[in-house]
Amino acid sequence: MSEESRPGLLRSSLLVSSMTMASRVLGLVRDVAMAAVVGASANADAFFVAFKIPNFLRRLFAEGAFAQAFVPVLADYREQGSVAAVRALVDRVAGVLGGTLLLVTLVAVLAAPLVTALFAPGFVADPAKYGLTVELIRITFPYLLLISMTGFCGAILNSYGRFAVPALTPIFLNLSLIGAALLAAPAFAEPVYALAWGVALAGVVQLLFQLPFLYRLDLVPRPRWDTRHEGVRRILRLMVPALFGVSVSQINLLLDTVLASFLPTGSVSWLYYSDRLMELPLGVFGVAIATVILPSLSAHRAGARMRDFSLTLDWAVRSVLLIAVPAAAALALLAEPILITLFQYGAFEVGDVAMSAHSLRAYLLGLMAFMLIKVLAPGFYARQDTATPVKIGIVAMVANMLLNLAFVLPLMHFSQLGHVGLALATSVAAWLNAGLLWRGLRREQVYVFQPGWGVYLFRLAGASLGMAGVLLWLTPAAATWLDWSLSRRALQLAMVVLAGGGTYLLLHLMAGTRLSQLRTPGSPA
Repeated sequence: MSEESRPGLLRSSLLVSSMTMASRVLGLVRDVAMAAVVGASANADAFFVAFKIPNFLRRLFAEGAFAQAFVPVLADYREQGSVAAVRALVDRVAGVLGGTLLLVTLVAVLAAPLVTALFAPGFVADPAKYGLTVELIRITFPYLLLISMTGFCGAILNSYGRFAVPALTPIFLNLSLIGAALLAAPAFAEPVYALAWGVALAGVVQLLFQLPFLYRLDLVPRPRWDTRHEGVRRILRLMVPALFGVSVSQINLLLDTVLASFLPTGSVSWLYYSDRLMELPLGVFGVAIATVILPSLSAHRAGARMRDFSLTLDWAVRSVLLIAVPAAAALALLAEPILITLFQYGAFEVGDVAMSAHSLRAYLLGLMAFMLIKVLAPGFYARQDTATPVKIGIVAMVANMLLNLAFVLPLMHFSQLGHVGLALATSVAAWLNAGLLWRGLRREQVYVFQPGWGVYLFRLAGASLGMAGVLLWLTPAAATWLDWSLSRRALQLAMVVLAGGGTYLLLHLMAGTRLSQLRTPGSPA
């Protein structure tokens, strides 16, 4: 990366983060509305399974394997080929990807009972819950096709530096589900059907939203089926292993849902609500930084600028740690107040708050690892190395399965906290995954630490500890929050969060951290 272009990483990351933050805030409003309508009931469990399956696959395609395989190849075509060659690649990838996903969607809709039994085998013993899940999957599964094509369009826009549009697109899913929960649900005998149709509608709107921006680039896909095209074949070779390697964390989270289907009613929902809170910093910052650095890393690799490649990775790791450490600490300390303020209304009961808080804290133990995976994996995929992350992913997957047995069974035997064991196993496996990715990049000398890490970690630890002290001092006991009205809860939570965040920033500034040190990859913090 040239000196002139380096500041663009921070600006682009902040742009994507701000757009994503708007989407995540609406996502919290969405979850508040859904919690009030369906709570953590058996029907809620059915909807969350039906929603999680295409949403999980969305993360693979929109944020994971597809982008990791497609963007480096597109960078090569832009660097070495003509505009016509880029258009030909886009058209053929659209045809192969769209055609394949259309077939998968049709099969899944027809075989919804088998899909349900595969992803929620514990529901089979409850015919009502099982049947409802089957019907909901048939409504929600087409979202996979629509949102994957949206992810494809977004990958093109990101490659051309149009980061804002793809980052803004998820807002329409949240708006659709909010409308479904507040406006459409009362018209249905079972409110979860309204939510399922809201998911399907969102897929259509999100795809249509991005097309005008592709038109400005003259890159609106004209799908053509051509698996013999050289670029398509390269993407397929990279994507097949990347489907597993880059998305191990998401696969582990999906396994949590599969195993939670055997646990007491509400377990799937408790995991969903706690995962949603953990996804706030992960999606706003981890995914945003990963989205921004992948095109940059791919361009550095294509131009043989490996020093800049390493500088960009180092900048990304420092950036996610700057957010991950205080975010994990704050969410852990404020778990009950946040859950009470956001969800403890209507069908969401006090016991659901406690259970969700337990699994949230277990997930937060791995938040830093989840975010590091997001920025370390592009270091392999930008160099079109898919084998190494797959090997690492297999190790992490096996470890997660073994840890599930080690953590879940004892907790199931002594209490109803089996879902906490699932979250804890996922967090430990994420640390293993991140550690092995980091070791691989270091061993190949692709990632070299830049000066200033000791000072950086000292400032990070000091600011985070100071913030934690302020949060503990200002936060009332959970029972007190239950007695307050919504407005009192929201005001108190906002004051505590602002005080904690302000303390964190102030201590960083007092320790010598400056914005200019974060703007340029490789600068000592």
